[in-house]
Amino acid sequence: MRWIVSLSALAHGAFVFSGLLLYVLVTRIGRQRRHPSAAFAWVLTIAVIPYIGIPLFLLFGARKLVRPHRPDHPSFPLDADQAGPVWATRLLAVLAAPPQTHNQMVRFHEDGLASQRAVLTLIEQARQRIDLCTFILGDDALGNALVAAMVKSAQGGVRIRVLLDRIGGLRCARSQLRAMRDVGIDVRWFMPLLHTPLHAHINLRNHRKLVVCDGESLWSGGRNFASEYFTGSQGHSAWLDLSFVVTGPLASQAALLFECDWRAAAGNAHSISFGRPPAATGSLAQLVPSGPDYADDTVYALLLTAAYQAQQKIVAVTPYFVPDEALLGAWCMACRRGVRVILLIPVRSNHRLADWARERALRDLCLAGAEVYLFPAMLHAKAVIIDDDLALCGSANLDGRSLFLNFELMTAFYGRTEIQWLTAWAMRYVQQSDRYEAQEPSWWRDLIEGIVRVVGFQL
Repeated sequence: MRWIVSLSALAHGAFVFSGLLLYVLVTRIGRQRRHPSAAFAWVLTIAVIPYIGIPLFLLFGARKLVRPHRPDHPSFPLDADQAGPVWATRLLAVLAAPPQTHNQMVRFHEDGLASQRAVLTLIEQARQRIDLCTFILGDDALGNALVAAMVKSAQGGVRIRVLLDRIGGLRCARSQLRAMRDVGIDVRWFMPLLHTPLHAHINLRNHRKLVVCDGESLWSGGRNFASEYFTGSQGHSAWLDLSFVVTGPLASQAALLFECDWRAAAGNAHSISFGRPPAATGSLAQLVPSGPDYADDTVYALLLTAAYQAQQKIVAVTPYFVPDEALLGAWCMACRRGVRVILLIPVRSNHRLADWARERALRDLCLAGAEVYLFPAMLHAKAVIIDDDLALCGSANLDGRSLFLNFELMTAFYGRTEIQWLTAWAMRYVQQSDRYEAQEPSWWRDLIEGIVRVVGFQL
């Protein structure tokens, strides 16, 4: 490091200029659009501490894996009889989301034990293929039970592929990996740390959770495969979470999405075409994937548009609430024009930085007239309900990482039964929570909150 001290002012200035030029080239030529606070944080870091900031940018600076492409028309024609709000249907069409599908069955699981039984039953009943994607596979009773079920199915001739995020997968035990590979289960790491340092992809994590069996049944939601998300462990109760099972064409679309992620993990990213779903009747739902593999921030665009389209209510449940200024402003504006905005969050999450970063947004929401409720235990579920027209459930949190960096998967439900169930579920836990009371922070807390919001955007 002695060479840094020996640099002249001119050489130091040239190094800083080169770093800033690199930032401009990567973000502009590659069209890596980013939030203003994130852009400011990167520029400031490169300018003030360039010898640290430039390597960090090379490691973590990428945000999209595909360049924006704006087709003149949606990838599939819009049907006049498509259900759901027109604004959502048209928006998701131009954002290249899969089309709506009618499914035979949708069943939500708020109880972790019921969700565990459901996913193990799907694995047991699979006859040909199982595709599993998760952020965390825990070295605990839940993780071991899942691995044992997959091993048994693989021994029965079922082809199984398991896609694990490299960061979240650090909790996975070697014995679990060995047990799966010994019976022919293909296990692949998503964005291995040592294989992608020069591509700036280390900060892009796969947060999608899904299990697809035979292309016919889909398990998805907010739960990782670890005990705290399902049944809890000795001395610790399970977190409040939410998942669901869908039987129907939605599962075949999820299988295509998994195939895309599977190839991307091997460095063979490719575009995906979902085609037209077969004509059918049943529960209407739609996959809403979002992340670096989509040119647009799909979930974010849907939430932002929904804030201006909502007429009656917006009900949101999330463990972490750190929205950007545009989404926060849209929700505040919705409050001021008479929309009832209800936000349910845990009184304390498992990420202390997120709890500090959320305070400014919570105060602004309350000032605009929103109702914010603090659930007394850890809440990990993710759901958003817009009027009586649309309900979202899946893996995306309401923070910058989920909305702008992670690979996420939400599912939009348009059926009256599903929307009413999710609304009743959310309001039941709202009634068990305490109302958040906004308080003016001290100057030092306000300073820390601001710093955490700027720095934490990338974490």
